[in-house]
Amino acid sequence: MDHVRWLETLSSQDVDAVGGKNSSLGEMIQNLDRAGVRVPGGFATTADAYRAFLSANGLDDRIRELLDGLAADDSKLAEVGAAIRDEFARAEFPEDTATAIREAYAELGKRYETDDVDVAVRSSATAEDLPDASFAGQQDTYLNITGVDDLLRACKDCYASVFTDRAISYRTEQGYDHLDLALSVGVQKMVRSDRGSAGVMFTIDSDTGFPDTIVINAAWGLGENVVGGEVTPDQYTVFKPFLDDGDVVPIIAKTVGAKELKLQYAEDPESAGDTTVNVEVPAEERARFVLDDERILELARWGVTIEKHYERPMDVEWACDGRTGELFIVQARPETVQSNAGAGTLQTYRLTETGDLVVQGLAIGQAVAAGAVQRIASADDIETFVEGRVLVTEMTDPDWVPIMRKAAAIVTDRGGRTSHAAIVSRELGVPAIVGTGNATEVLADDREVTISCVEGDEGYVYDGILDYTVEDLDLSDVPETRTRVMMNIGSPAAAMQWWRLPAHGIGLARVEYLVNNVIQAHPLALLHPEKVSDDARAQIEELTAGYDSGAEYFVEQMARGIGVIAASQYPEPVVVRLSDFKTNEYAGLIGGSVFEPDEENPMLGWRGASRYYSEDYKEAFELECRALSRVRVDMGFTNVIVMIPFCRTPEEADRVLETMAEFGLERGRDGLQVYVMAEIPSNVLQADEFCERFDGFSIGSNDLTQLTLGIGRDDDRLSHLFDERSPAVKKMISMLIETAHAHDRYVGICGQGPSDHPELAEFLVEQGIDSMSLNPDSVLTVIEKVAEAEKRT
Repeated sequence: MDHVRWLETLSSQDVDAVGGKNSSLGEMIQNLDRAGVRVPGGFATTADAYRAFLSANGLDDRIRELLDGLAADDSKLAEVGAAIRDEFARAEFPEDTATAIREAYAELGKRYETDDVDVAVRSSATAEDLPDASFAGQQDTYLNITGVDDLLRACKDCYASVFTDRAISYRTEQGYDHLDLALSVGVQKMVRSDRGSAGVMFTIDSDTGFPDTIVINAAWGLGENVVGGEVTPDQYTVFKPFLDDGDVVPIIAKTVGAKELKLQYAEDPESAGDTTVNVEVPAEERARFVLDDERILELARWGVTIEKHYERPMDVEWACDGRTGELFIVQARPETVQSNAGAGTLQTYRLTETGDLVVQGLAIGQAVAAGAVQRIASADDIETFVEGRVLVTEMTDPDWVPIMRKAAAIVTDRGGRTSHAAIVSRELGVPAIVGTGNATEVLADDREVTISCVEGDEGYVYDGILDYTVEDLDLSDVPETRTRVMMNIGSPAAAMQWWRLPAHGIGLARVEYLVNNVIQAHPLALLHPEKVSDDARAQIEELTAGYDSGAEYFVEQMARGIGVIAASQYPEPVVVRLSDFKTNEYAGLIGGSVFEPDEENPMLGWRGASRYYSEDYKEAFELECRALSRVRVDMGFTNVIVMIPFCRTPEEADRVLETMAEFGLERGRDGLQVYVMAEIPSNVLQADEFCERFDGFSIGSNDLTQLTLGIGRDDDRLSHLFDERSPAVKKMISMLIETAHAHDRYVGICGQGPSDHPELAEFLVEQGIDSMSLNPDSVLTVIEKVAEAEKRT
């Protein structure tokens, strides 16, 4: 009987012998080392060794007897679990097993040229990490174990952890027989990430299921803090299809996490009994990104290599040795939530009323839930939890799973998107908001709240029970249309939320969301903070911390946001409309009032194209151009088309195009197409001249209607006259399409008119419009309308 197997002798065929975790490590060492994927060496005890341990100590019958008692009365879970673990504590390894472990540990020390080599001791259950069920974290892990006596003790503790309360409960829920499972112990050379960094990498967007991104979480120190949700880590998102292109840097999102704690080796483990200790991270390290771009891309390439080898999305743990700077993969297992989700239906939630915002954090899962709060401070109190309540706690670990499945929603103070709370919430289909920072302080027991995870990356806890709707969208049988049906998108998170829709690109991506909600400050205030108030300057300093300048902050934030939107549809076109704030809206940004005139009618004032070449705004417009250039050239998203809003005359178009070229966005260079909004009668009446300057038009039906009919779009008293189906408006649309097509130019429309009015959709099809772009929740409806209209025409 083999008691021990070296990792390099293992493959994915050895799950029955050494469990999923250890067989996966061996599979990578055997097959991916030549591709540059580094995995620390080590060995694994076998399932046979575990069974021999049970047999030698007479544990099989005793465990079965105790579990039979639990089946009769599940309230005895804690009592039965403790009794079984006590049996393991009293048991001893058979001598042949102990000898095999001692000899393997000595050999590992020789391989790394050190006595008492430091190792990680991890469980690897034969039913763990299977594609249909995630058992991650159900058994224990022990870090920085040195010396053979401590190693044997840690191995026995791993055996006992098969019968923690959480593991017993989890297996019962999943339908696995407790004694059918066997445990292998992986003994792996420690990576000194206590002096470096570590984290988790998913080769799929674990919240939306978008398959073309790698999502990496990173924190200082050993990786258990990230896995366990002890800290809010950095997050980096990489676009996979561009990773082989050495000319671009396809990092589409980077977020600095709080990284409050760092898990390190304990200096004197003998004195306290702990081999690791958490220390507070200095403020300078907390504000700094853990990984530079080079390491982010190296990890992402490894992720793609691992995913291709296993032919499925993967959940990977990595570590960076602080002494050598080398990256290592320390675990890899199948991703089990999005990979198993059905692709034929998209379930959408929508709040139908608003409430006061109480707490916010990272949104996990795309759902809404409501209920009364119940705060739980310790796993010792989980038996008091009332099913259907909103669980509020500092963080969760595997002991919490029995009540997490009973919760309407989960809110935690700490943790990131790859923390235990996030992973298990996705698996259970329970919406969660993690990393709020203060939920346990703000949310009192019995307070009724609504949890919203459908408003972007951020999740919101609102006061009271709010109304919401749930709709299942059938994506299985959508007709093909000649007319391109596209989406209007305001935020990067919305783009990722709706990527499954059968839309043919994004016809209108508005940068105003990024300026308002991400950048937050007026671009001229970022360039000239000395001109704004002390309060505004302090806010700007806080926003731009870690950036070389306010200009770089603006360019980076806008480029990342547009990059995510472009990635969600690549290679389909994404039309990005340059900023079209009115003066009163710009004035509302941080520091904005200093730079904006007071206009009586901002709707017809200094907006859109007229700002871009103005000496009073031109330097701010340069930032937008630099951001778009970064998206197209540095990131590689050549599917981005730039669109100019509210361009009043052909002469103004010339000035804007000259200014764009001056700032690196030259129409035609690197395939850049530039569209113009058709929202002013002059755009239609002089369409032939605009065709000479632009590659296409997008009809802004709201502005075109108000300026054709002379009706303010927000005037309630004239709302009965405001109608996009007006013969005058339809004539404008018809004239534009005819002229544009005569010059071989593209024409689309962005607005809800085709969704609200079936006859308008039919009219547009009859006129031969090239595309209709509308809100995502209307896409399927309009596709059906367009398909019917195309049959009739």
